[in-house]
Amino acid sequence: MKRLAFAIPLYMIVCSASAQFKNTKLADLPSDLNSPFGPSITINKKNPDNIIAAIAPDKLMITKDGGLTWSETKLESPSGLAGYPTLLSNHKGDQYLLHLTDPSGKGKSGDTWMNGIVLQKSSDDGATWKSSEPLGINTPKIQYHPSASLALKKQDIYVTWTQFDKYESADTANHSTILLSVSDSDGKKWTKPVQINQVPGDCQWGDNTAMGASIAIDAKGKLFVAWSNRGTIYFDRSYDNARTWLNNDIIVTPQPEGWNLEIPGIGRTNGLPILTIDNSLSRYSSSMYLVWADQRNGKNDSDIWFMRTGNGGDNWTQVLRVNKDAAGKQQFLPSMTVDQATGYLYIMYYDQRNGTEGQTDVYLAYSADGGSTFSEAKVSESSFVPGPDFSPAHNYITAYKGVITPIWTRMDDGKLSIWMSVIRDADFQKK
Repeated sequence: MKRLAFAIPLYMIVCSASAQFKNTKLADLPSDLNSPFGPSITINKKNPDNIIAAIAPDKLMITKDGGLTWSETKLESPSGLAGYPTLLSNHKGDQYLLHLTDPSGKGKSGDTWMNGIVLQKSSDDGATWKSSEPLGINTPKIQYHPSASLALKKQDIYVTWTQFDKYESADTANHSTILLSVSDSDGKKWTKPVQINQVPGDCQWGDNTAMGASIAIDAKGKLFVAWSNRGTIYFDRSYDNARTWLNNDIIVTPQPEGWNLEIPGIGRTNGLPILTIDNSLSRYSSSMYLVWADQRNGKNDSDIWFMRTGNGGDNWTQVLRVNKDAAGKQQFLPSMTVDQATGYLYIMYYDQRNGTEGQTDVYLAYSADGGSTFSEAKVSESSFVPGPDFSPAHNYITAYKGVITPIWTRMDDGKLSIWMSVIRDADFQKK
């Protein structure tokens, strides 16, 4: 594993006089990137000054001083790296990284591209990583869009994802399914994947494809998963460590126009659901939150939507529109996190309210009252105008002990780059 250490000097941290938050450019993405990619980020719960960001399929950026300086680490895996990184941390200070496999290294043209999922672990603040045996191997089927969570007490690792019988196939005999697997050994062994969804999706990578499985675990070890399929957001749960699930998936809400959003000037993006639980000691502890984007107000008016449940998904609040702009603008690609030390809730998303011709910003909505009300702040210091090649798989946000770290992709003059911001709770005026 190669490691390059360098400091990002202050003049490289772009800041305007009117900006509320400083933005840090972590990397430019290569023009020949041949992987589904979106950045990810995590805060070390034992040492919050240690922040790790996945900024390319094979690269991590690491800071040990809260974002003042950064170093680059080259990531390797005998199973190859095919994008979709997910970073998470436990309370012991261990870091975990989930990514898709590409053993041949040929990308989409290879016959083993995305044929499994790998978990990597670091116990030295991200300096070195140890790769597990891949899970979900079922060649020639494709494994896609993994999501992971850690149990609070036993530190078991749970991974859920979409399996394609045949990627992008129009054959109705081929299906997409939501799978889940568990490891109690840091990825050395995994349970046989179980299928969660009752309603199958197609394989065309569109609104009728079962996609975006997001997993959350409460303080008692109860498991919850939400996903999109056929213009609907579904939900399932297990109270016995993933052995049994509901006989019928719960329909949480319609998702008008589906999860596969078309944004003028950009093309395809997504409004896939994110599920999370408040396991803090706040008054909103045990509340479960769901956020997504859809076009129920029209194809020229994508919005970010939010619901909450306090009884394990049996009953949900009315749908709440998170973004507070006037009608007729686009908001899309949300990500959400709960600061488990404070119970505060944060949702980030792309937002085109401030201009014309596709002018895009990054916004952050935050709530101190369990999602009953939200305030918004613009995170990006300058707007950008993405083009038709702008298609990040996801953005990401995490928060711990009052430190909030959104990370996102932007495009300037056709070139992609990864940016982040380190925000303090004190920067917000909580309600």
